[in-house]
Amino acid sequence: MARLPFRCDDAVICEGLAALRTELEIPDRFPDDVIAEAEASAAAGPQIPEGSAATTVADRTDLHLVTIDPPSSMDLDQAVHAAQTATGWRVHYAIADVAAWVTPGGAIDRESQARGFTMYSPDSRSPLHPKAISEDAASLLPDLDRQALLWTIDLDDAGEIVDANLERALVRSRAKLSYRAAADLIDGGDEMLNAVKAVGILREQLEVDRGAVSLRLASQEVVPTDTGFALRYDESLPIEGWNAQISLLTGIAAAKIMLDGKVGLLRTLPRPQGRTIRELRRVAEGLGIHWPKSMSYPDMVRSLNPSNPIDAAMIAQSARGLRGAGYEAFDGELPELTEHSAISANYAHVTAPLRRLGDRYANECVLAVLAGQRPPAWVLDTLPELPRLLGRARNREGSLDRAVFDLVEAALLTGRTGESFHGLVTAVDDSKGRVRVQLTNPAVVAYADGSAGLGDEVLVRLGDVDVAKRSVQFELV
Repeated sequence: MARLPFRCDDAVICEGLAALRTELEIPDRFPDDVIAEAEASAAAGPQIPEGSAATTVADRTDLHLVTIDPPSSMDLDQAVHAAQTATGWRVHYAIADVAAWVTPGGAIDRESQARGFTMYSPDSRSPLHPKAISEDAASLLPDLDRQALLWTIDLDDAGEIVDANLERALVRSRAKLSYRAAADLIDGGDEMLNAVKAVGILREQLEVDRGAVSLRLASQEVVPTDTGFALRYDESLPIEGWNAQISLLTGIAAAKIMLDGKVGLLRTLPRPQGRTIRELRRVAEGLGIHWPKSMSYPDMVRSLNPSNPIDAAMIAQSARGLRGAGYEAFDGELPELTEHSAISANYAHVTAPLRRLGDRYANECVLAVLAGQRPPAWVLDTLPELPRLLGRARNREGSLDRAVFDLVEAALLTGRTGESFHGLVTAVDDSKGRVRVQLTNPAVVAYADGSAGLGDEVLVRLGDVDVAKRSVQFELV
């Protein structure tokens, strides 16, 4: 996408971002003891985690794995290989073996529990683990042997899981690909990546068949430019979706194994309640969208076209059906809620341990169940606390994301007071006499004073802008 012309001096944004991270207590460095432990761990090499059920490391450097990530990424959690078999497909998915570098109860372990996630800002990131681990020793960088957790997942010719296994293995990524590079290789006939594509398409169809919910909503991005920062709406390539399906596939396989073994950590989302569905049906009626009584909420969402203004407004409203995501830890008795309703399956986070705290523990649970053993004591001791730790981190991450967009929007609109912009109404707040408007250019989503209907294309005038307060004020023209 072409860069947008609405930019500001990046010093304004960068100073605001630094102040924002201080306000939200997002750490900007690691304590000295954490850095020292990480460097010592990297120098010593990977270890078999204490009490792990997987104590041997298979040599699977024969696999032609590749990573597919944004070009600037160095914390590479996953490497993939896929191939057609006589009965369907086989997917190999190597995951960074972070537990091999983190001593339970040590300085890195304590710090990662406090952080929970890697936190991203446009100008920097606050990583879950020190660089010596996250961008070096544990990262699946190309042309280097790495100890990893290797998933082997067999699928039938429709893409359904037939068997799944996880082991410790020595692997070697053959290439670090961007999404664009991977897409070009697929177009050029690369056999392995076309197998990834085929599996991705099959899994997307199974997702539809399960009744999963896919909100194809334009999402904001803050992107660096030659002179500062710009806002744009994300336009993803098909390979991003196919690659995501491999991760979802792995998470679904992991959840089944842990549920069968009655110990683990799930990512969950309750199904929308009847009241929410009734409210959404009233919104659809108000927008003139035909939603037959026989049509489910997921099917209704999938029927919408995001390029149509009315449908786009309905997609934005439909997000209220996806609230309440969380984590469920269990050991023995299964939790009341096990499903992730948007995926319409049981699901677990296991594919990003460099960037998410819970994945390290969940993978060890999978290894233990497959070996017919109990997970290590350090896993069982922390398991009950993980939903709270991860929930706290997710809330902080959400606060950071919202504040970043508010800041950048205010900075990019400074000096434009009095100008008018075209937009689309995506929400109505009658109690405050305002509407939420998604501007076309720049890619700003903000409230405007006045009255309009959902899905209306409107013109709004910019009033006050306050970068320090991260606020902008619009009114309908």
